[in-house]
Amino acid sequence: MKTLRIPLVIVLLVVAGRAFNAAAQTETVLYSFGSYPSDGFEPEVGLVEGSDGNFYGTTGYGGTGSLGTVFRISPSGPYTILYSFVGPLTGPEFPNGLVQGSDGNFYGTTEEGGTNNYGTVFRISPSGTYTNLHNFAGYPTDGDGPHAGLVQGSDGNFYGTTAGGGTSTNCGSDGCGTVFRISPSGTETALYSFVGYPTDGEYPYAGLVQGSDGNFYGTTYAGGTNGVGTVFRISPSGNETILHSFAGYPNDGQNPQAGLVQGSDGNFYGTTRAGGTNHWGTVFRISPSGTETNLHSFVGSPDGKFPYAGLVQGSDGNFYGTTEEGGTNNYGTVFRISPSGTETNLHSFVGYPTDGRYPYGGLVQGSDGNFYGTTLSGGEGGNGTVFKLTVPLSPPPYPINQITGIQLAGTNVVFDVVSIAGETYQLQYRNSLTSGSWSNVPVSVTNSIGSILTLTNFAGANQPQGFYRAVITP
Repeated sequence: MKTLRIPLVIVLLVVAGRAFNAAAQTETVLYSFGSYPSDGFEPEVGLVEGSDGNFYGTTGYGGTGSLGTVFRISPSGPYTILYSFVGPLTGPEFPNGLVQGSDGNFYGTTEEGGTNNYGTVFRISPSGTYTNLHNFAGYPTDGDGPHAGLVQGSDGNFYGTTAGGGTSTNCGSDGCGTVFRISPSGTETALYSFVGYPTDGEYPYAGLVQGSDGNFYGTTYAGGTNGVGTVFRISPSGNETILHSFAGYPNDGQNPQAGLVQGSDGNFYGTTRAGGTNHWGTVFRISPSGTETNLHSFVGSPDGKFPYAGLVQGSDGNFYGTTEEGGTNNYGTVFRISPSGTETNLHSFVGYPTDGRYPYGGLVQGSDGNFYGTTLSGGEGGNGTVFKLTVPLSPPPYPINQITGIQLAGTNVVFDVVSIAGETYQLQYRNSLTSGSWSNVPVSVTNSIGSILTLTNFAGANQPQGFYRAVITP
């Protein structure tokens, strides 16, 4: 075997040269959703990869209560419903996306349901054990109607937004929305209530991202000086600053419905649902201090239009996302865009019965290098799909097969390898470089699609110091 050796503190490497052969991207439908009551349907949000290597997500409808489900799906397609939401009122309903906490459980929100029918925060184990952590109370003391999932902060608490509620009546009797904090045990605090147009944002439909400076960053669908949305920063203690008020068509985006991602350059990247030169949405970049640049205005067919979800930065440094409509069939697209704004349509959805259509949710890059996502409809049953997109990334810089970085991600240890497309990599470890045998790290075998490959030792930070290597298997 060709080996790439790396201890946790000392890097050893072996270089092996091989030509990189580019190939076209390939989209595969992993699962087509059925119908009530045996299955969930119409997934509106993307997936999250769990520490076990499976993907977890939610459907907005279906299940035994017809009010949505939580499901698990493996990278090869086996699918399991973990929980069906029951409602009405006392039971949560219409779930948003999930995040895996440092305790291994998944946390999420529901748009409605709970004791006040204003939505909830819940916890669910990988095996499906469900706990309702908080029932939102609405105006004037609490939020109302979360439309997005949560992010776990560096302090261990979870942070999120609600589209309504809060103390302000500038947006009507339901409030302008809030930012809240909730502990893993369910202690909730409303950190900030939005005031709305023209001095503040209103209706934060998207979730938050914690920046490298420790603050949280997000968007509001409306409000700001022009009434068509904002980008804001908020501290963990609740101090909010408006960084940008969108101006709308034709020179700027408007009505951002998705959150942000912080790129490796320190800037934040996102999408707007509308605005731009064609009024079909944009991709934008904004610095932590608020300098905003419109990178791309969607054109429609054969380009995408109406990006409903946000972006993910791939291991090649580019950003990947979806548009709800547009493309060659007007059923939506998967696109790639560089940090400087060069955009490429990677896949146009075909729709029923062979493909999905209308991808409302964003993408996640799995530990195998592929991108995974969902579509709202299409597939064999017409009720949505889970799909995988394999995209050959940019040819890697030489020398290839070099371990270039180690970082902690919660309790996980993540290794970066400049890899060869088509090779299969296995992460291994042992306690000493002079004695003992190498052991495989579970769930780390990855088929490379080129460029930087990510290998993860899940919960590796909880283990004693060891020496690691990546081997290229025969």
